[in-house]
Amino acid sequence: MDRQTIENVVKACNVDTSEGPVNARVQQVLVRLVTDLFQAIEDLDLSQSEVWKGIETIIDIAKADEFALMGSAVGLEHFLDLRADEADAKAGLTGGTPRTIEGPLYVAGAPESTGFARMDDGSEEGKIPTLIIDGTVTDTDGNIIPGAKVEVWHANSHGNYSFFDKSQSHFNLRRSIFADENGQYVAQTTMPVGYGLNPEGPLQGVLNQISRHGQRPAHVHYFISAPGHRKLTTQFNIEGDKYLWDDFAFGTREGLVATAVDVTDEAEIARRGLKGPFKHIQFNVVLQKEKEGAPSTEVERRRASA
Repeated sequence: MDRQTIENVVKACNVDTSEGPVNARVQQVLVRLVTDLFQAIEDLDLSQSEVWKGIETIIDIAKADEFALMGSAVGLEHFLDLRADEADAKAGLTGGTPRTIEGPLYVAGAPESTGFARMDDGSEEGKIPTLIIDGTVTDTDGNIIPGAKVEVWHANSHGNYSFFDKSQSHFNLRRSIFADENGQYVAQTTMPVGYGLNPEGPLQGVLNQISRHGQRPAHVHYFISAPGHRKLTTQFNIEGDKYLWDDFAFGTREGLVATAVDVTDEAEIARRGLKGPFKHIQFNVVLQKEKEGAPSTEVERRRASA
């Protein structure tokens, strides 16, 4: 079929089939996506068996609770970030900490504190290094932003996230820290590690067929927001990880690579109130100011809440 014939088929099936109210935007998007799907079937000469196998695979991925991860794996989240960067540039917005993917593992409602928070529940204390993350939140002119909300979450030493991993306590390695009067935040936590897709899961099964792994480097996620400023969704990936620049989710970006420094100075250990050597990462955040007419940085999507 040629493109016009395909478009006629799609419109016959999806346009003006009843007298009820029509959501024009939904209809516009549906018609376009279905038309492109039909065109792909035609161009690739997909058999009926291949089409149904593809649908079944998507169903299996959803049943395995890997559907959101699929968006990361095929570069969808990264692509949306690149589009957002372009939209910002067109609106004259420059500077600030780079955005990168949110991922599917945020949980709303984490405990809140001001200035400092201990994120871990102590269950891995002594088994893996303690990590201190600190930084200052400023705007693009260098002004500090007191009271900025810094939401932080990351995986444990097994690459698992609380809430989704029922063996962990509620909100382990999840906190919301309001920057103090100097715009500073400090998080005491544990060194995260990267994670991988279930090697026996349906999503990894698809990636295997195109010779791709499903591994992420060690990283820490952030939401940062403040009145009068644009919300930032970002994360830093940790220098030295094997998968730093080979992240299956394409989350690593220039400006978002952090180095964990070993701290052995006894005076600094005592100042931090710790029992022994620790690792330290400094991650300063620069927020853009709100600008009238600029694209929103608030993303509506289904998120977990506890």
